[in-house]
Amino acid sequence: MSDELIVRVEHVRRAGYCMRGARRWARSHGIDWARFVTDGVPAAVLRATGDALARPVIAAAESEAWTR
Repeated sequence: MSDELIVRVEHVRRAGYCMRGARRWARSHGIDWARFVTDGVPAAVLRATGDALARPVIAAAESEAWTR
């Protein structure tokens, strides 16, 4: 089992972002939206974008991971 943090669309919602905007954001950063929706993406992929908008989404995923 991997300890890699996976970010899912529910984390996008928790961060307060709309799905339409998140989809455009993913496309602009070369992230496969269909994969994001079905499987999630590693937090490292979002971090690698260097985009500050990814930080709240990653924080939501981290917060959930800490409460498990």
